[in-house]
Amino acid sequence: MKAVDAHLLTLLKASSQFIVPIYQRLYSWQESECQQLWADILRAGANEQLGAHFTGSIVYVAREQGTNTSAEPDLLIDGQQRVTTVTLLLMALAERLATFPDREREPVEGFSPQKIHGLFLTNAYESGDKQYKLILSQADRDALISLLNGVSPGPDVVSRIVPNLEFFRTKLSDPKLDISVVCRGLDKLVVVDVKLTRGVDNPQLVFEAMNSTGRKLSQADLIRNYVLMDLPPNDQSNLYTSHWRPMELEFVGARDSQFDEFVRHYLTIKTGTIPRLDDIYEAFKAHAVAVVAAGDDVRSLVTELRQYARRYCAIALGKEAEGRLRSAFGDLDQIKADVVYPFLLECYTDYDLGVLDRDELLAIVRLVVSYVFRRAVCRVPTNSLNTTFATFRSAVRKDRYVESVAAHFINMKSYRAFPTDAEFLEALTTTDLYNFRRRSYFLRVLENHGRKETVTIENYTIEHILPQNENLSPAWRDVLGPDWQEVQRKYLHTLGNLTLSGYNSEYSDHPFATKRDMPGGFAESPLQLNKGLGQLSTWGEPEIRDRADRLAAQAVSIWQRPDVAPDLLAELTARRDDNDFSIEDHPNLLTPERRALFERFTAEVMALDPGITRTYRKLYVAFRAESSIVDVVPQKARLRLSLNLPFEALHDERHLAWDVSGRGHWGNGDTEVGLSEDSDFAYVMGLVRQSHEYQMGGD
Repeated sequence: MKAVDAHLLTLLKASSQFIVPIYQRLYSWQESECQQLWADILRAGANEQLGAHFTGSIVYVAREQGTNTSAEPDLLIDGQQRVTTVTLLLMALAERLATFPDREREPVEGFSPQKIHGLFLTNAYESGDKQYKLILSQADRDALISLLNGVSPGPDVVSRIVPNLEFFRTKLSDPKLDISVVCRGLDKLVVVDVKLTRGVDNPQLVFEAMNSTGRKLSQADLIRNYVLMDLPPNDQSNLYTSHWRPMELEFVGARDSQFDEFVRHYLTIKTGTIPRLDDIYEAFKAHAVAVVAAGDDVRSLVTELRQYARRYCAIALGKEAEGRLRSAFGDLDQIKADVVYPFLLECYTDYDLGVLDRDELLAIVRLVVSYVFRRAVCRVPTNSLNTTFATFRSAVRKDRYVESVAAHFINMKSYRAFPTDAEFLEALTTTDLYNFRRRSYFLRVLENHGRKETVTIENYTIEHILPQNENLSPAWRDVLGPDWQEVQRKYLHTLGNLTLSGYNSEYSDHPFATKRDMPGGFAESPLQLNKGLGQLSTWGEPEIRDRADRLAAQAVSIWQRPDVAPDLLAELTARRDDNDFSIEDHPNLLTPERRALFERFTAEVMALDPGITRTYRKLYVAFRAESSIVDVVPQKARLRLSLNLPFEALHDERHLAWDVSGRGHWGNGDTEVGLSEDSDFAYVMGLVRQSHEYQMGGD
């Protein structure tokens, strides 16, 4: 890395082209930042004692040595905001000078319309994209090129390029302005010119250091730059276009923190630990390093992240296409159950892969909703839920998926226990549900249970049948008896006394009979929650309790606790033997292409010897005869084969295998080789055959 002080205009002139990589943030400077730069330039230009004005750093990955005649650009990885803004000012300045008489068009040496264009904005003898000194990313690219060609961008182009150029046009049109001051100020702009060498310097580390102060980058910005920055430009563009940009579009309209929360859930699944929201970027980097060390690459990591993002958006952002699942996921959002997403993301992945069908996934989602909601009603503290669902997958039997989920729910004890029907009923009938955070969800589900035509409860308000007024009317006091204050205190906010109404203001504190019989009163109400109220003659403690019991019984039937027979519970919660696994426990084998490759590999290995068996283990698949022949470790990008023979005993003329002796690894062999859909299958099988011959005495 070389870092030197340099005049910004000299840097622009020396580089044939700066390209802002496609993964970088859009140009985002607002008018206030343009105003600050403008003021700095005027101050520098007007002060003869000031030799330079420092404006920050420009960090770029330079073209490879010896390729100055190629199309290889300088990749601008930090400083694009100020470079772009100075470019806009130069464009506006050239336009303004072009309106001056010929003799006045170069107020300062080097600043004429022709020289500005030829030295700082364009490459006169190039065509196509090569003719432009600066190529921006995404929508900014088209906007800048259009304006350089004297064409206004179309109305569908959304970019800060347009208003900021207009800002400088307005400033330069001031008849009182001394244009020479602007030119001298531009000529005094100094930057730290930080040139990185391809294949030597780490652009991401430099980028992080340069952005440790100033406008804070989001976790998503940092992660995007980390996975794309060190790739060749074509690979950056391809990976961004095919995977990263579609993923970003999934989150359009979501909260700013939603992507960070998604990555947190993804990392929880992949690492088994829950990172703090402030540490997501560092946790992601550590995971990425581990993925690459295990033999996968960045592309497979981004591909997987994209797949999980689609699933997360289906669950958490209402983008599920199937109606019943979308409704169930909506319940999760209503009860604020985002802590369950790591577990449900894994379930949805298995649904994608065909391990689960829709009805099975729906049953699991409903169990999760019931568990979280019952605990909320019973006022069970929520501080254990993160860990509960982060570790839930370890109890799942994928060959008996729904049953094992139900069994694990039942088997959880102490502060993680699934509330019983008796506990749920007690809480429903006695606790304050009016001040319950999830009351709208609760009443909506109660009202719409069994209905084909959904009632939108947002059109109604919550009504206390027995009024909240501490100074109850004599009519209410007579009904409630001499202990009317205690009865009101005990039952006011409980389930039996709460309902929905569109006539809340009309009901006011009127006696029950008035509320029942008035136009739109309980007797005429179309709501299920008001069923039976029209037939009552009075409203007191017995009626409140009876209604609470009826509605609570209905709630128990909606938010059900799983029922698992004791013998089945014992079977499903027993510690699994290492041989008690199946292909469904290895999701990297379940995509159609990978499944076909694995089955082909299995057939070829089994054909080596009739005594070879295949056993699915927790972390790999073992192929054995009298001893281990080869173990398959399923990975995202390939199958990693562990061959049970010494590395030095393997004849591998293509040098595809590697030695793992003395290193931690899964599988029984000390020699490993990769197998993917693109591998030379016959050659790799030749290496496996050598392992078989070695174990059978062919050494």
